[in-house]
Amino acid sequence: MITNQELEHKGDQFPSKIVSFNQDVDSIYFNTDNNVILKITILRDSLIRFRYTTKGYFSNDFSYAIDKTQSHGYNQLEVIEESTFYLIKTSKVFCKVNKKNLKISIHDIDGFTILEDEIGFHWEESYEHGGNIVKMSKMSKDGESFYGMGDKPTHLNLKGKRVENWATDQYAFHKDQEPLYKVVPFYIGLHHNKAYGVFFDNTFRTFFDFCHERRNITSFWAEGGEMNYYFVYGPKMADVVTTYTHLTGKPELPPMWTLGYHQCKWSYYPESKVKEVTARFRELKIPCDAIYLDIDYMEGFRCFTWSKEYFPEPKRMVAELAKDGFKTVVIIDPGIKIDKDYWVYQEALAKGYFCRRADGPFMKGKVWPGECNFPDYTNPEVREWWAGLFKELISEIGVKGVWNDMNEPAVMDVPGKTFPYDVRHDYDGNPCSHRKAHNIYGTQMARATYEGVKRFAYPKRPFIITRSAYSGAQRYTSSWTGDNVASWEHLWIANIQMQRMSISGMGFTGSDIGGFAEQPSGELYARWIQLGVFHPFCRTHSSGDHGEQEPWSFGQEVIDITRKFVELRYELLPYLYTMFWQYVNEGTPMLKPLVYFDQEDFHTHYRTDEFIFGNQILVCPILEPNALGRRMYLPKGNWYNYWTNELTEGKKELWIKTDFDQIPIFIKEGAIIPKYPVQQYVGELQFDELTLDVYYKLGKEKSTVYEDAQDGYDYNKGRFSLRTFTLNGKEKELIIQQHKEGTFETGYSNFKINLKALPFKVKKVEVDNEKISLDSLKLNGENTLVLYKDFTELHIIGA
Repeated sequence: MITNQELEHKGDQFPSKIVSFNQDVDSIYFNTDNNVILKITILRDSLIRFRYTTKGYFSNDFSYAIDKTQSHGYNQLEVIEESTFYLIKTSKVFCKVNKKNLKISIHDIDGFTILEDEIGFHWEESYEHGGNIVKMSKMSKDGESFYGMGDKPTHLNLKGKRVENWATDQYAFHKDQEPLYKVVPFYIGLHHNKAYGVFFDNTFRTFFDFCHERRNITSFWAEGGEMNYYFVYGPKMADVVTTYTHLTGKPELPPMWTLGYHQCKWSYYPESKVKEVTARFRELKIPCDAIYLDIDYMEGFRCFTWSKEYFPEPKRMVAELAKDGFKTVVIIDPGIKIDKDYWVYQEALAKGYFCRRADGPFMKGKVWPGECNFPDYTNPEVREWWAGLFKELISEIGVKGVWNDMNEPAVMDVPGKTFPYDVRHDYDGNPCSHRKAHNIYGTQMARATYEGVKRFAYPKRPFIITRSAYSGAQRYTSSWTGDNVASWEHLWIANIQMQRMSISGMGFTGSDIGGFAEQPSGELYARWIQLGVFHPFCRTHSSGDHGEQEPWSFGQEVIDITRKFVELRYELLPYLYTMFWQYVNEGTPMLKPLVYFDQEDFHTHYRTDEFIFGNQILVCPILEPNALGRRMYLPKGNWYNYWTNELTEGKKELWIKTDFDQIPIFIKEGAIIPKYPVQQYVGELQFDELTLDVYYKLGKEKSTVYEDAQDGYDYNKGRFSLRTFTLNGKEKELIIQQHKEGTFETGYSNFKINLKALPFKVKKVEVDNEKISLDSLKLNGENTLVLYKDFTELHIIGA
């Protein structure tokens, strides 16, 4: 009798019994009698790689996603043969390999099952394309939740969802639409208060099913390539995310101006329009650091050219904008116009740098310039050539950043909106078809762009932004979420996408504020800017066909709200820069969903709206029209309402009343929040004080402030300033201790300390064990005092 399961997998093949095994340092090989080999590699005690082949040998081991500079090492590795299974032990987990069928189960050191195969690895031969469709199915535990997967525009918790990974130009996408622009085949599972991660490093079209088809089964599969995945053990979600981020790499610190506010539109031209927009920002005193030029700045949409009609003297214009504090960012697409008089086309043609069809000719497709050929960015020689093309833009004209678009790759007027499957790629010496290279094409373009901009911007740091990305792209580039829509649904989606991208290793991301397609109302734009200033990348962008979408397009009230929140972002730049430093150094996500912040609290597992910005600021956007308040959930701890300084105990739901010019923002009790004065652009002001907002707590809390020259690479030579503040509050006293690392001397000499919600009247102040006159501290009725920045201990004693 044939079971349903056998019918379901009729074309599938399965590993048979193990006939031999051997160990080679950190790798254990298991061979079955039907030619399957499983290679298990222990990278860390909590990071294990599983790699299967059905051919009896492994192909060349190559990945664009893995950061080759990361360090590996483990404390324990022991392999024990039992009667029915092999046991692989590290200091964090046990892995059992079933002798009969190669099925895997992974347990913590107490023997609790974290993850186990259902059918496990199986495959189906692909007669159409060659190779295998590779599949994996796992058991799902009761109450299990799933997170991650990049830019999916759906509920943060993926339980019950099926998702697809195929980088796709999805103009005006909608909620739950699959697939989108990014490919991050990494998820986090959470059950019984234990978190783990799975990264399926396969660049073919992949699918993940989180108990959608079958209630207690999680599965993932690919239309080719290897079954090659990494298992990451927590048990904290933070451990999983950090380990995955180390595995796929972290960016270098961006220049601080990139964390300011950016303005973009398709398209600002001619030069007079660009100057009109930038002048208006300065006139209205809405801070702004970057202005973007879309495809119309080029001559007939040809990359690396300038329109003589619209921008006759780009070098002069870019210099004049820079004098007023604006950095110029320009778009560069992958499509190179087929034009015998166009120098970029001539060079690539002569060197054979374009992608070819299977039977020889260069792949041809229509994009903005008309018929184009496309460079093969998977060829290192092509990347090197592409990097060199940026010399004029960056070092001669003075452009400060480059924006890569249409790099899914997107092609017009063809059914799949991309290259045909038979297009060939070099894949760094591992030749393949577009089926394998498609999902990493955009990342390799961004990589080549990054290498060029970095070379010619030196000694300053580069800035790249990409629309399409695969795991690991964060090493080279920031990103945005693509062509969204001016709708309340998309405001909700933007909030979800940013949290999801943050815990998927790609922290430097934002959405098009206000929506790219269609026209937002003033209310929607205001609510979006209130959310967008708390996203790592903060840019308004719109398509030009529906009218204006600058902050002044919606009347005075919206101008004032925009200014208020953009000014708040500029005040918080040292806090945001510190967040970024922690992301770069420790792999800590800059935005933290509530479940990441407190996985033990089951109430957080399905929360989507609230998130932690950095470590100590809780943000809850208003996502509905006509709302002057909302219900929200405060996680564990005590939180101060940013607007009222009222203290509220966490782990509960509550109604928060807000005005149109506010959203619920809370500060963690005991936090010390650094603030700069409001500037119209980064570096505009020299100032002598750094403000520290100190939120009283009965107990201890640590806060950090990282600073450096805000650009350049001296921070790699120790020229940075890292201040760690330890706050210790008692009933009638407050002690703040400061520990400083690094040799960088900040431009300011003093701290202006705002003591928030102090429960006692200040009677005496001691700095480094010396009593200080209250008059000299400029103590006022608001409990503000000014003191020299390099104190070691501040002791405030109450009456």
